[in-house]
Amino acid sequence: MGKRLYLPLLFVFVTVAAGLAASAVCNADPAPLPSWNDTATREAILTFVRGATTPDSPDFVPPAERIAVFDNDGTLWAEQPMYAQFFFILDRIRELAPQHPQWRDQEPFASVLKGDVKGALAGGDKAVMALVMATQAGMSTDEFSRIAADWLAKARHPETGRLFTDMVYQPMLELMDYLRAREFKVYIVSGGGVDLMRGFSEKVYGVPPENVIGSSLKTKWDDGTGTPRIMRLPEVDFIDDHEGKPLAIQRVIGRRPLMAFGNSDGDLQMLQWTMAGSGRRFALIVHHTDAAREWAYDRESQVGKLDQALDEAKQKGWVVLDMQKDWKRIYGDQP
Repeated sequence: MGKRLYLPLLFVFVTVAAGLAASAVCNADPAPLPSWNDTATREAILTFVRGATTPDSPDFVPPAERIAVFDNDGTLWAEQPMYAQFFFILDRIRELAPQHPQWRDQEPFASVLKGDVKGALAGGDKAVMALVMATQAGMSTDEFSRIAADWLAKARHPETGRLFTDMVYQPMLELMDYLRAREFKVYIVSGGGVDLMRGFSEKVYGVPPENVIGSSLKTKWDDGTGTPRIMRLPEVDFIDDHEGKPLAIQRVIGRRPLMAFGNSDGDLQMLQWTMAGSGRRFALIVHHTDAAREWAYDRESQVGKLDQALDEAKQKGWVVLDMQKDWKRIYGDQP
């Protein structure tokens, strides 16, 4: 090959290589967590994950042990003025009322039908359980899944007018994607009903149903009709809240989480269990401080009360996320 041919070929090679390098830079992943402001909270997350996923880091954790658990209500989506699942119960009571004329004079149903939610809840846990059993028991798991899916497809938040499945926090969606891209296994651990959450968790959060842990009713096997069914019984099986969360994590996952995210006192034991493990671990509390874009509440709230967990987070150096300061936007369609 002569010099006159070699030099042009070398020029072409260098030019193509430079072009490919430039293309790689242009196509590189954008900055992680784009809906987060560049604050200490965002940096704490990125620093921890870098340490856990860098092989030569003293804080490196093998992929099999990278477990991240998230509460749902108030951590992944809005929970004010009431939990979404309670709105589901209220709508079901109104829908079923024609089949139960006695409800017009029977509490807590009578108050619900009159629009008096406060009156309906005056009976405490007993009243809540009566509403749950009337609307969610006595049917197969498949039937309940269809009912829940129909409700989720059309139910809207009474104050914002959004679908409940649009009331999810964009920054947290980005965080879950960021963790999964770095070989974390993401779980939802919530006090809400597990079967309703499983109906939307994969589509909305990218979390498959087998990675959702929640409260449940007892069930039984039924093949008396010729078609095998799992029937939902009018009896509580498990409440996945407070100390129930670490118990459920141990039973279902079998590994202590590396990272845990919550927003209320109901998440305290899950955060404590996570941080009690060996090595570096990460706990974060979502503090609702944004009355303009969402709601501001903590110690005095009847829903998502954050009191003891907030004190412990400050004492032990857990990350407390300030929604107003740390998030550029809350919902995905906000500018």
